Amino acid sequence: MSMRADGPGEVPVETVRVARAAFPKGSLAIRIRDELGVLFTDDQFADLFAVRGKPAWSPGRLALVLVLQFVEGLTDRQAAEAVRARIDFKYALGLELGDPGFDFSVLSEFRDRLVEADAGRRVLDAVLVAARDKGLLKTAGRARTDSTHVLSAARELCFLELV
Repeated sequence: MSMRADGPGEVPVETVRVARAAFPKGSLAIRIRDELGVLFTDDQFADLFAVRGKPAWSPGRLALVLVLQFVEGLTDRQAAEAVRARIDFKYALGLELGDPGFDFSVLSEFRDRLVEADAGRRVLDAVLVAARDKGLLKTAGRARTDSTHVLSAARELCFLELV
């Protein structure tokens, strides 16, 4: 698969309008986008994809889906369904309301790419940098930056789903 550079840009106007109407107090996914902005860019994961081949779904968006999946305790199927059906996920990912999303197997394949390239740390590091820049983390002391537990928890959910 090759990488198609179409990562999260501006949130479409109609998505903003509907999300604000549906979630007047916001939701976790909406707050992440509003407070932290775009956490991941496709360029951060460019080395994981070939130059030629069928275009993959945006790796920057997939990384955010993995974070939201972990936070909400979703299986791969549930996370893919949330991208397809939930307005707050579409808002966080900067998608049009009619975007069909992706097949759930894409998440497992993306996680495998992260593990094979030992690139899982990029996901957690990007979240930590954004949180630190917004003053949500203290600069004193050490923060845990090991993303292994995040990847293994998501993988366990996938295995549980297969059973």
